[in-house]
Amino acid sequence: MRTLTRKGAATRQRILEGAAALIREHGVADITLDDVLAGTATSKSQLFHYFPGGREELLLAVARLEADRVLEDQRPQLGDLTSWPAWEAWRDKVVDRYRRQGRLCPLNSVTSHLGSRTPGAQAVVTELMRSWQAEIAAGVRHMRDAGEIGPDVDPDRAAAALLAGIQGGVLIQMSTGETTHLEAALDMGLAHLRAGRARPGMVADGL
Repeated sequence: MRTLTRKGAATRQRILEGAAALIREHGVADITLDDVLAGTATSKSQLFHYFPGGREELLLAVARLEADRVLEDQRPQLGDLTSWPAWEAWRDKVVDRYRRQGRLCPLNSVTSHLGSRTPGAQAVVTELMRSWQAEIAAGVRHMRDAGEIGPDVDPDRAAAALLAGIQGGVLIQMSTGETTHLEAALDMGLAHLRAGRARPGMVADGL
């Protein structure tokens, strides 16, 4: 994307956040460019100046914004998974985030709407999952090295399992409006990690 002036970047961000807010409230299917123009007090020439590809480019930018928001909403807990209380605080943060989001997931709504005709949309989700898993794995690795998790635990696989549980719980919430399955997935995942806790002396003995 071309370099924008500070004012231009602010205008683009205003349009982007306005479009994202409309999609979070109403979903993507019924939102038109005219709705975005009206909702953000933007002229059509302005919108196409910052999003030359029109609606599809704007939606892809919204997808990136929402993907970034998924991780930001978990901070600072996600980046500090260094004790069991920290893991529990992260667990609560994740549940609260999706409880507040409700049944409409804007990221899923946008990427599903764009579909396979927009490879960039799938790339956004892929990068989100890769980054999310890496941060969880870093926490598992820290706990393993500290002797709080057994030495045979693979941090990447453990993180992948936790992330799969979260995503499954979120999908069920989108259908039912309940976070019960999300909470169960996180609670069972953390319980499984705790169950593999290293025995006293294992770290010191190099076992």
